[in-house]
Amino acid sequence: MAEQNGIVAEVESFIEQWQAGDSAMKGCFQALYRTVCALSGTSLSFVARPGVSYSLRPRHDNQTSRELFAMIDVIDDEPEARWLSVCFYGDMITDPEERGEVIPGGLAGSDGYCFDIYEADDASVSYLKARLEEAWSRAASC
Repeated sequence: MAEQNGIVAEVESFIEQWQAGDSAMKGCFQALYRTVCALSGTSLSFVARPGVSYSLRPRHDNQTSRELFAMIDVIDDEPEARWLSVCFYGDMITDPEERGEVIPGGLAGSDGYCFDIYEADDASVSYLKARLEEAWSRAASC
């Protein structure tokens, strides 16, 4: 648990240091972060690569075959204009509205879906929250 507390502190610190001029995208990230934090039996890892990306990677505690069930990346190539890329394994979610981009072999060698958010959009965030919950549910048994 101490390790998770350290990761949560690292993510919280990242959020606190987010530039004030981009509060809308910050809010989208926070909503997705809160969603994965609320999923029981979920642990987090956080990979910070300033100037490239900040990657939040949730994992269901029952997962054995994969290290994560999603990647929530803050793309940091332009820190004043960050955007989000949220990716999933293709066999862990559905995409009923076909909003995602299929990425053949693009997620740890497996087919995946990525959803990019360039502007704050409550509908997109809600859609991704549902995909996170779906992936978490499927991750419980893989």
